[in-house]
Amino acid sequence: MKTWTTVFLVLFLAVHEAYCQQPSSAEKPLLQVMFWNTENFFDPFNDSTVNDEEFLPGALRAWNFKKYETKRNHIYQVIAAIGGWDPPDVIGLAEVENRFVLNDLVTNTPLAKYNYRIVHKNSPDPRGIDVALLYREDRFRVIDKRYFPVYNAGGKIERTREILYVAGITGHDTLHIFVNHWPSRAGRKNDSELKRCHVALTLKSKTDSLLRRNPKAFVLITGDFNDEPTDESLIRCLGAKTDTAGAQSNGLYNLSALLSLNGKIRGTHKYEGKWAILDQVIVSGSLLQKGKHICTDASKLSVFAPDFLLEKDDRWMGYKPFRTYNGMQYQGGYSDHLPVIIKLVRK
Repeated sequence: MKTWTTVFLVLFLAVHEAYCQQPSSAEKPLLQVMFWNTENFFDPFNDSTVNDEEFLPGALRAWNFKKYETKRNHIYQVIAAIGGWDPPDVIGLAEVENRFVLNDLVTNTPLAKYNYRIVHKNSPDPRGIDVALLYREDRFRVIDKRYFPVYNAGGKIERTREILYVAGITGHDTLHIFVNHWPSRAGRKNDSELKRCHVALTLKSKTDSLLRRNPKAFVLITGDFNDEPTDESLIRCLGAKTDTAGAQSNGLYNLSALLSLNGKIRGTHKYEGKWAILDQVIVSGSLLQKGKHICTDASKLSVFAPDFLLEKDDRWMGYKPFRTYNGMQYQGGYSDHLPVIIKLVRK
């Protein structure tokens, strides 16, 4: 009881801060979609099928059940605060280890009353980190779900996170969601860029196929792309445009390229003093066209960055995301990424 009382007090302050951060809007969103790379949401149990040894009680990080519960409660706190007492309807997550941590999150925290459903499968990633989707069944009715493997130039499956595709009905409209976590920038620059381009081409083949069948399909792509909106993987390989002027219904448009960020943050991730917008939302042009259907625009996309998700950056100045670990030192923070959220309305 003491734990949840503490969480509630922190959450109350967080929600109040979130309301003060965001201007009020007369438009009530039809659907709120959130994405967050949770950074190593691991349970403390050994899984012999993946390389999770770093997050075990006997490892250097001394990961244990208490630290795991703190991480779980932090994720709940952010989800609850981001919706201002009405949590997001659809939540894409990255860097989750397995279904156990997801089930624990939605059943053993106060999120249980929102009846979140889970879409998840274990990925080929060697570390066992996956992408997943949580959704509120009363707001978003899933009608299709698939995981698409990523193939390299030789036609072999890459050992990386698969692309999650979920189609669901909201109101009278069908929304097609793709959740991504592209390969990291670690290693040789050219090699990592090529890997991200392979994922982008896989994603493009799926969106092209969908938009050929229905040029007016409502498509929303989100995730941690480990590239910025103007990088080659997103511009050339995926074909996501950074300017929505004259948007065509069957084109892809990166709303994150139009984000207006100021104050303490300049992106969703900070590395060696440099902010980057790695966590993004891309939509088909049909979602930018107003009508008697769901729609959105760049003004409805935001980065959630309340003070409790940030800490002072003593080395590079300014602020940075408040992480669970600083190097190998446990500090009980949240993640190295900030969440993004987009609101869909009907006009």
